[in-house]
Amino acid sequence: MKYGYITDPGRIRERNEDSVVILENENKEYLMVVADGMGGHKDGEVASSIAITHIATRFKEISSVGNKEDAINWIQGAVKEANAMIYKYVSLHPESQGMGTTMVLAVLTPAFLLIGNIGDSSGFVIKNNKLHKITVDHTLVNLLVKSGELTEEAAKNHPKKNVLMKALGASTDVEMDIFNVELGVQGILLCSDGLTNMLDNNQIVKVLNEKISIEEKLEKLIFKANNRGGNDNISIAYLNKEED
Repeated sequence: MKYGYITDPGRIRERNEDSVVILENENKEYLMVVADGMGGHKDGEVASSIAITHIATRFKEISSVGNKEDAINWIQGAVKEANAMIYKYVSLHPESQGMGTTMVLAVLTPAFLLIGNIGDSSGFVIKNNKLHKITVDHTLVNLLVKSGELTEEAAKNHPKKNVLMKALGASTDVEMDIFNVELGVQGILLCSDGLTNMLDNNQIVKVLNEKISIEEKLEKLIFKANNRGGNDNISIAYLNKEED
């Protein structure tokens, strides 16, 4: 089992508002998290940092996430606490009104795999050398696609494709979508939309399938995303179950 993570400001943005982490405990349980802060000058990087730091701290405090039901409850509880912390920060710093963050996370144990998200950062698994998206984006455009008002093709370049319907810090109450994923996967990929807006699934998985180190794969994905425009911060967390 090997893993790695990376974050890059991209070519256009002055600051990096993303945060990313992967943690492993003594029971061979893994926590992967990517958070994409929003708000620009309104402290998006503070929101993503609060979220990641809190989730990571909570994971370090426990010896195990327990069974699947326990893990789901733990995830929802930790996410709600992070949301409350961001919301409180905004209430104490009115100049930060409008800041928030997306979050995508994965909890992998020997018995199960859970992937959850809020916002438009994505969670994928690699199976049969192909990339399969697990999460569903919480965006206005995705809502319009679901209702039949917009085609998937038209959604790709829609001017409001980045309008979020859900994010941490946006309201006092938030619920993360959590997906129970079959364990028979080669790997797990979490990323901010700075990657998926620049590279399609085939371009991403082609790099992940190369016979190079995980560090080289992540650096190559960042290079390719920046080479195609790099108009946003880019963050990636990747775990490969087949590598020792």
